[in-house]
Amino acid sequence: MSLHVEISQQRDVLVVRLDGELDHHSAAEVRERIDQEWSKGIHGHMVLNLSKLTFMDSSGLGVILGRYRRISEMGGKMVLCAVQPSMFRLFELSGMMKILPFYEDEQTALNVCGVAS
Repeated sequence: MSLHVEISQQRDVLVVRLDGELDHHSAAEVRERIDQEWSKGIHGHMVLNLSKLTFMDSSGLGVILGRYRRISEMGGKMVLCAVQPSMFRLFELSGMMKILPFYEDEQTALNVCGVAS
């Protein structure tokens, strides 16, 4: 299976939706697409919606952690939302639950980033 990446904007929040498998085959593309959009300088925060993510390996975790570090260094927030139970467990085991904020749905995540519904 492949990965589909959908990127949109809500005010100054970059919204990234991943659908499929984030693994060593797709990690570089995801990293490049997010970094390319982020480099435009119009986003202050990022919401990563994982509601349709079906698989992720350590390469995927690395992509997410790398984007988190980059955004944090620039004073922004990165939040995750709609994480499937199997993916949630992976975040727990990796220790990323202690670093990244997780929210139930995209609207809640957007609210945390200052985008009112």
